[in-house]
Amino acid sequence: MKISTKGRYALRLMLDLAINYGGELITVKKIAARQGISEKYLEQIITQLKKAGYVRSVRGSEGGYRLARDPAEYTVGMILRQMEGSLAPVSCLDEEVNLCARAADCITLNVWKKVKTAVEDVVDQITLADLVKDYQEKVVLDLNLYLLTFKM
Repeated sequence: MKISTKGRYALRLMLDLAINYGGELITVKKIAARQGISEKYLEQIITQLKKAGYVRSVRGSEGGYRLARDPAEYTVGMILRQMEGSLAPVSCLDEEVNLCARAADCITLNVWKKVKTAVEDVVDQITLADLVKDYQEKVVLDLNLYLLTFKM
């Protein structure tokens, strides 16, 4: 399974909004500059996230975007499924009922089920709030390392 650019960028966009949660509205232009992603591509992604109810927008000169809910209420899995659809490694596991003609005799099916379960177990346990915490810890660590270079 490979997560598309769209899925990865959607997660970065949502993380950017989560890092700035509770503050001012964020424009696509600011997110694009911070994330190094084209505005046009981010607009397509944010439109899909808005339709899903994950982000809210305000129009006008002071407008922008914000998360519709608290960062702790979004998992990485929710965001990836919104952008990618199923996270199954093989198409026969995309639907609730496996319609593959070989399913009853497929020896490798259990492998793919385990891969799917493992991926879902990871992405469904990590929230945007967890990623914000990781980001904040990295910022503090980077700042400490930067300060240490000037003390030497």
